[in-house]
Amino acid sequence: MSTLVLGLGNPILTDDGVGIYAVREAARRCPRADVTFAEAGVGGLRLLEQIGGYARVILVDAIQTPTGRPGDVRCLRPGDLHASLHAGSSHDLSLPGALALGRQLGLPLPPDEAIVILAMEVADVLTFGEACTPPVRVALPHLIDLILFHCNLQSTG
Repeated sequence: MSTLVLGLGNPILTDDGVGIYAVREAARRCPRADVTFAEAGVGGLRLLEQIGGYARVILVDAIQTPTGRPGDVRCLRPGDLHASLHAGSSHDLSLPGALALGRQLGLPLPPDEAIVILAMEVADVLTFGEACTPPVRVALPHLIDLILFHCNLQSTG
């Protein structure tokens, strides 16, 4: 069973790059033939191109919620996210909406229960910079450990 670990974000917007930074280090520490590590700066329908054909997917991204503290990590499933099939453009389509549409179109997508989203609460996704803010940088090793845990869990069944 093949697993994709996909780091999402923009590494030149401070904390928005946390998913990419974490996946780069996890890839260095997990040289498994059945796990593919990749990076993407896309969402919505374009994300389907990245995850199609994999049995399992681990998405790693930044998140900002009203009650979250920078550095906290949430382990989510697609059903935990707000679904929307009606958006102004494909960039606005939510992950659940994109998955639903992709499945209706017959794309080879993993089931929702085979998709894990590791989302780190972040402080700043708007400032140009190639380093995370201090609380996110301190929590980055924990996120990397969670990625590696899920790689082993996902790959062994």
